[in-house]
Amino acid sequence: MARESRVPKALTALPAPIRWLAVPVALTCTVVVLVGSWGPGDRKIVVPEPSGKAADYCRALAAALPRELLGHARKDPEPASPYVAVWDSSPRTVLRCGIDRPEELDGPHAKDLSPTVDDVTWWSQRLDGGGYRFVATMRAAYVEVYVPAGAAQNPFDPAAALTPQVKASIPG
Repeated sequence: MARESRVPKALTALPAPIRWLAVPVALTCTVVVLVGSWGPGDRKIVVPEPSGKAADYCRALAAALPRELLGHARKDPEPASPYVAVWDSSPRTVLRCGIDRPEELDGPHAKDLSPTVDDVTWWSQRLDGGGYRFVATMRAAYVEVYVPAGAAQNPFDPAAALTPQVKASIPG
């Protein structure tokens, strides 16, 4: 009798087999939701396909990029491409060269902050989740540096550190 008083009334109205399964099913659902929400935290990389001179400039940039960026080693991107570079900053910083002109540059975001470092103008965009996207504009090829939240103390540091290579490889 004492044991029945501890069972909620909603459960006592259910048949015994359903009551026995209620807790395991609830725990299983909780585990599925938690495991499903965990992920690598990295966005899928869309490899750009520049053509003509832009492709040549991007290959030159790839050859000039540092093996280490702000203390983080460069690693091979997946899928492999001469137009993409990744630094293992956990979360990772990604450079893509030869991207299409961002559509946002034609809208209200065109007037967003665009700092210039050593004659390279970086258009910036704050992304959902706290990360940033920096795009080198006014160059013969567009270069994007994606800096997720937590990848650097100052989100602009990776783009600023890559400015000399962008300036030397891609004419303005």
